[in-house]
Amino acid sequence: MRINYKTTKGKRVRRHLRVRRKISGTASCPRMCVSITANNIYVQFIDDESGVTLASTSSLDSKVKEQNIKPNLAGAEIIGKLAAEKAVALNIEKIVFDRSGFRYHGRVKAIAEAARKGGLKF
Repeated sequence: MRINYKTTKGKRVRRHLRVRRKISGTASCPRMCVSITANNIYVQFIDDESGVTLASTSSLDSKVKEQNIKPNLAGAEIIGKLAAEKAVALNIEKIVFDRSGFRYHGRVKAIAEAARKGGLKF
């Protein structure tokens, strides 16, 4: 796979691939993958051994849409809290955090801190 490292997206994808070589999720400790676009925020809990998404939430979910949440810092906190609730409902307490090559600040940090407050351990 050839990636153009000169663009911002190419640099992010390169960082993501480098991090993904080192981290992996299991059934007992899944990978919490965060993806952020200009219009939406996505969070998934993934078991990489079996290749299954255990739970997911995003700004496109019906619970989030009815609250009219924007993909900003406040919306990221709410989505992080909802993701933690879904994980705890599936008896997931410990996770591996995958920031997908994004810098750990702003919305990514807000999601992580809300998930920690929701009962998840990184």
